[in-house]
Amino acid sequence: MRSSEVDEEPPGHAPAHWRFGTTADVGIGARAASAEGLFAELGRGFTELVTDLTGIQARETRQIAVEADSVEGLVVAYLTELIGLFDEEGFLASAFRVELQGDPPRKLRAELRGEDFDPARHPVHVQVKAVTLHRLQVDLERRRARVIVDI
Repeated sequence: MRSSEVDEEPPGHAPAHWRFGTTADVGIGARAASAEGLFAELGRGFTELVTDLTGIQARETRQIAVEADSVEGLVVAYLTELIGLFDEEGFLASAFRVELQGDPPRKLRAELRGEDFDPARHPVHVQVKAVTLHRLQVDLERRRARVIVDI
C-alpha cells in the first residue's frame, strides 16, 4: 500500500488489512477468519504503513507479550509494542503468529518474523508515532477492527 493511497475495506471475506482516511492521521482496518488472525492483520497493516511489507524478509524472530483490561486496550498495547520495536530497534515484522488468552482476550503473545530496517531496501512511507483511542473499533465476533494511528 503506498502512502498516497487511501482505501476502504476490500471486497470479499479473506483476511486483509487496509488503510482509511482521517483528518490528520491515518487508520488501519483489518479483518480475518479468527481473532488471532485479526491481530496478525493489524500488525501487517502497521508494517505496510511504514514500508512495503513484501520487501521484508523473515530473517529474525522476536517475541512480544502484552496485556490490557479490554480488547481495545490490547489492540493499543500490541500496536504500541510494534511501534517501539521499530523506533527502538529498527525491527520490522512481515510474519505474525498471534496467541490470545482469555475470554474476552486480555493477554497477547506473538512471534514476529522479520528483519532490521535497511533504508536501501525499505522505503519509509510514514513514521507512526502512536496509537490513538479515537474511533477505535474492535469486533471480535465479526473479526473486524479499525484503529487510527498518529503520524
